[in-house]
Amino acid sequence: MRPLRADARRNRERILKAARHVFAHQGADAQIDDVARRAKVGVGTVYRHFPTKDALLDALVRERFGEIAALAADAAAREDAWEAFRELVWRSAELNARDRGFCDAIAFQDQSGVVLESGLLARLEALMGRAKAQGAMRADATTDDIAMMMVGMGSVIRSIPGADVWRRYIALMLDGLRAS
Repeated sequence: MRPLRADARRNRERILKAARHVFAHQGADAQIDDVARRAKVGVGTVYRHFPTKDALLDALVRERFGEIAALAADAAAREDAWEAFRELVWRSAELNARDRGFCDAIAFQDQSGVVLESGLLARLEALMGRAKAQGAMRADATTDDIAMMMVGMGSVIRSIPGADVWRRYIALMLDGLRAS
């Protein structure tokens, strides 16, 4: 694939920035027209870069998992694996709580491939392994538990929009993962 021209690259970035905002507020119900209007480009320009709404949402999901994978890389450097894990979950949850589109995407579509490709799965497994070895995390905890926790958090956010109930949910889930 050849590199985009400078104007096309700028348009793509404007589309992604606009889409982040629109999908964050409207979720999967967002319309391409709204993205185009916010990006100040024509609908055809959006479709040239992203042939479907799902393709655009996929690009946003990949970006978010990349952000979370970077947080996980930072967490890996911390000595106390449980505290690093706990902080990673909270920081991820805070990002996700502000993004209804991401919550919808992880709730309704299997994102395991993206999690693997982003490097997040390997980093999370390593961090959880260290937390278990340090005796701070339940021995039976798995990365699937974390995926379910985040999908559940998205359901809490969709069910009770605008409230910070998700914070209690995450605190309870983390308590459940802590070694007794």
